[in-house]
Amino acid sequence: MVLEKPSLDYLGLSPEYHPSPRTDPISFLKINLTNLPPHLLLHYSSITTPKQRAAIPTVRNRRLIFTNQNPPELQFISARKTWPLLWKGRERRGIEEGAEERDWAENNFLQGAKKHVGKLASLLGGYEEEREAERIRVLYRERPAGEFVAEEDEESDEETEEEAQDEARETFEYLVREHFIYGLLEDMDYDKVDWDDTLDDDREAEDQWFNED
Repeated sequence: MVLEKPSLDYLGLSPEYHPSPRTDPISFLKINLTNLPPHLLLHYSSITTPKQRAAIPTVRNRRLIFTNQNPPELQFISARKTWPLLWKGRERRGIEEGAEERDWAENNFLQGAKKHVGKLASLLGGYEEEREAERIRVLYRERPAGEFVAEEDEESDEETEEEAQDEARETFEYLVREHFIYGLLEDMDYDKVDWDDTLDDDREAEDQWFNED
């Protein structure tokens, strides 16, 4: 009732209104989401999941528009680190992390004094690369049975390594955006997108994508 009453009062609806925001919040939001302010909508994050909210056309439209803005968290390097199980590239894991650690040691540790950091940079870089690789191995071992994991395809004789990597990157970026739109990504702040009415401005995209059946 704590959640139900503020929404109904704000919209001027009776307590008997159906669909009820308490017992059927998704159906309620399909009808009333765009008429509710963000501070009330935030309460629905506690009784609905991002995956459930993907059934709401307005939410899917907002997520689509958000992905089209190329936000940092969905860009390749960041996304591959956050959701490594979706990546099917063949290079060693942790390379970027190791390079960042080496760069820090060479340029920041003791103001980059070469005589102090000659071997330290390589040592720290190797440690960081191995830590990241081990983190990903743990994720693979701990993933729930039946969970989707991008599989590595056998490359044809004609396909170069560069072409394979480009294709893997395109596939990964598509999967990340698709998983985001349908509420399947963990460690992602969906609230800032789902309840952001400024993402409703692109009406052309809304008409073109995800119209309600």
